[in-house]
Amino acid sequence: MRIAAVQHDIVWEDRAANFARLAPQVARAAGAGAELVLLSETFSTGFTMTPGIGEPEGGPSSRFLQEQAAEHGVWVAGSCPEVAPDGELPHNSMVLAGPDGTVHRYRKLHPFTHGGEHERFRAGEKPLTVEIGDLRVTPFICYDLRFADVFWAAALDTDVYLVPANWPAARRHHWQTLLQARAIENQAYVVGCNRVGVAGDGTEHAGDSRIVDPMGELLATAAGVETVVVADVEAAEVTAVRDRYRFLPDRRS
Repeated sequence: MRIAAVQHDIVWEDRAANFARLAPQVARAAGAGAELVLLSETFSTGFTMTPGIGEPEGGPSSRFLQEQAAEHGVWVAGSCPEVAPDGELPHNSMVLAGPDGTVHRYRKLHPFTHGGEHERFRAGEKPLTVEIGDLRVTPFICYDLRFADVFWAAALDTDVYLVPANWPAARRHHWQTLLQARAIENQAYVVGCNRVGVAGDGTEHAGDSRIVDPMGELLATAAGVETVVVADVEAAEVTAVRDRYRFLPDRRS
């Protein structure tokens, strides 16, 4: 399967403007043959803590992903602040929208306490793995990348991890290193999609989106500009690497 990570800037707290900016980029990714297109964390609002920024599940951001998926006949994914029917605070919710109208949600397990996310967002409860074609896809979001245990726990059922982010430029080396580490540790592909530009709170983002193979090799990378990163990933390659280097069975919990 060909996967694309759309590395993009975000207009602060302006959903309509971001939809208008992102639609051509999704079309570009689909035109390049991508069957799964990944946008950044909080692609429609930026990583904002403004009270009331949440939208209902199935709100405008989710509908945008669904519309793009249907229009281009591909899967489209990204995270947005969504308020579940049973709560007041939103989750940082990763929506995976399929071309047939299928929708899956992963809710970020680890709110970013250092940035105050724990005060404005609810933590998710469990990981999610979705079969897309012949790939087993497990999404995480940004800060989740620092917690190896949740990646380990999902490894045996995962061919590719998706990691959308608003990772700051000040810690870009951590982002780059951890993406490769998670791929090497779990012998799986990792697709990291980070934003670029300066957020409304002044935080700078350097992009550095990349697609990493199960041996930790970089298949595609991006610098600090808006672009689309594309690579082909294969479930058979994950199986082959795990058969050749039987590291996972040696783990002790």
